[in-house]
Amino acid sequence: MNLSAIKFPAFMLLVTATTHSVYGQSGKPVFDRWDRNGDGKLTRQELPANAKPNFERADSNKDGFISRQEDTLFRKQSGQAAGKRGNRPEAANASLKIESDIAYAGTDNPRQTLNLILPVKRGKQPLPVVVFIHGGGWQNGDKRSGNRQLTRFVESGDYAGVSIGYRLTDEAHWPSQIHDCKAAIRWIRGNAGKYSLDAKHIGVFGTSAGGHLVAMLGTSGGVDELEGDLGAHRKESSRVNCVGNFFGPSALLEMSRFPSRIDHDAPGSPESKLVGGPLQKTKKVALSASPITHVSKDDPPMLCIHGTNDQLVPYNQSVILDQALRKAGCTSTLITVKEGGHGGFNAPEIDERLDAFFARHLRAMSGEIKGGEVQSGSRAKTRQQAGNKQ
Repeated sequence: MNLSAIKFPAFMLLVTATTHSVYGQSGKPVFDRWDRNGDGKLTRQELPANAKPNFERADSNKDGFISRQEDTLFRKQSGQAAGKRGNRPEAANASLKIESDIAYAGTDNPRQTLNLILPVKRGKQPLPVVVFIHGGGWQNGDKRSGNRQLTRFVESGDYAGVSIGYRLTDEAHWPSQIHDCKAAIRWIRGNAGKYSLDAKHIGVFGTSAGGHLVAMLGTSGGVDELEGDLGAHRKESSRVNCVGNFFGPSALLEMSRFPSRIDHDAPGSPESKLVGGPLQKTKKVALSASPITHVSKDDPPMLCIHGTNDQLVPYNQSVILDQALRKAGCTSTLITVKEGGHGGFNAPEIDERLDAFFARHLRAMSGEIKGGEVQSGSRAKTRQQAGNKQ
């Protein structure tokens, strides 16, 4: 799954630096007119009403902002799609059965819902489940983006897919987000018989804030205060079998010690909004919300993928977590994307390693997962089986 290679419908409207439509009557680029605070990125709130529905599609790295580069890519891909029939997302889903907006928490809150994606053609055996959790700084994003991320896994017929929604920080602070995610995992197990799912094999992956939440699922198994009491399946386990953490925060109080274009300790930072106050003045909650706090020897295998030039979530966040997991005796693999930013990696070997990771831990397939360095933008082919320093 190339996390940056997303196709968009032709009718989607955002801005680009390469077509005449980026300029208003004043001659000023539309991106700059919409970027009212001049910080070089667009929030959902800065978009006009007719463009807001396209926010998740344009925010390809799910960091909660649209960069100028993402904006340009969005318009370019939309233009390429113009006039081409059959390029709508639903046209590619004939092999999938999607049940959307399933309430998992026993509420009518649309954020506490999940999408279940099943292959139309499948064998008789229960399917292991791959779960995706979206990013967006815990303040933006939508579970619909997970449908795209999960399609390749489900189309193979080897997995079922689940994309989880959760309450954002404009509605609730920590630990509400992890309570939601754990309730969704319990829902999967509670409904495994109904949908012929393999409740003993559930893997999760997510990007940015979603990477943080899947890492929390991996490290906080058995932590009562993070379990919550949502939903009708409270007796089910919320533990997962393996975790794919794409550039997620892991030690919130450490984030501002490393280069970043965000002051993570500031009251308005995504992390401070998550914990309900400035990080350094809300340390107890910030520690609770840090995956590294809960690392223990019984944590499941984890794969961390992070770019060395990530200006939103410092690369060192994955280094810290990887080291802590190894020290505790856990299986951890770190993939370093050289010069990679906050997602948008164009490196097929990352997809191959994620494939191999899930195949090994959810389907008992042989082979090892290679860690180490990957060049951002590389198209080199790699072996699925390679030596791994576990």
